[in-house]
Amino acid sequence: MKQYLDLCRRIVDTGTWVENERTGIRCLTVINADLEYNVAANEFPLITTRKSFFKAAIAELLGYLRGYDSAAQFRDIGCNTWNANANENQAWLNNPNRRGEDDMGRVYGVQGRSWQKPDGTHLDQLKKVVDNLSRGVDDRGEIITFYNPGEFELGCLRPCMHTHTFSLLGDTLHLTSYQRSCDVPLGLNFNQIQVFTLLALVAQITGHKPGMAYHKIVNAHIYENQLELMRDVQLKREPFPSPQLHINPKIKSLEDLETWVSTDDFEISGYQHHEAIRYPFAV
Repeated sequence: MKQYLDLCRRIVDTGTWVENERTGIRCLTVINADLEYNVAANEFPLITTRKSFFKAAIAELLGYLRGYDSAAQFRDIGCNTWNANANENQAWLNNPNRRGEDDMGRVYGVQGRSWQKPDGTHLDQLKKVVDNLSRGVDDRGEIITFYNPGEFELGCLRPCMHTHTFSLLGDTLHLTSYQRSCDVPLGLNFNQIQVFTLLALVAQITGHKPGMAYHKIVNAHIYENQLELMRDVQLKREPFPSPQLHINPKIKSLEDLETWVSTDDFEISGYQHHEAIRYPFAV
């Protein structure tokens, strides 16, 4: 919580106003933020200065790991975050590549599970990483990236959290995740939860101990219509200790993640929090 609140204060105190063409709403912005999560100690980075709902973030992560390309698929597993981008983003609605209602196109998990190669075949980046790590192999290229500039026009949104690099040191697995753009009041806690849970899950299914997760953000911002709530409400609250995340130990393989795992397989304990804050969402 300290590093999260420090970033929020840094943006409020030192940020620069930037016009955002996509949303039409100004952002108070800083460049370069580094967050760290101790997965080994199970210090789950769930925001305590407002009530946060962690299962939707985990549902979204499961959808990415399965390569989902439809907002309907995400809704079916308990995540509504793609409804607006799939169905209310005017640029995507006008895009001739859109296949109809709820279509997201080739974004996020589609790239991670089915990256299209020049010869027309597809590369499953996640399976390569899981297979290598399961054999104790780290070729210093255990990377999953969703960022494919050659196919931006084929999806409703460029990925924000775009690349995940796994590093195996002995029997301990670490993760470094890169994010180009971050809506700090509303989106960051989703991202924090997903980075933490991704390392915990991949360590569990590959037979390693989880270590540290490093979260690197390039452009961290607070939208103008979020600023008052952040400055005058959330930043005036005292944080509580971090809760712990409990993952079903029966999850043992990538196939498990692809087939039967649900948000019911994830629980938290020790979560104390302040009242919820309804931050506006910029489409």
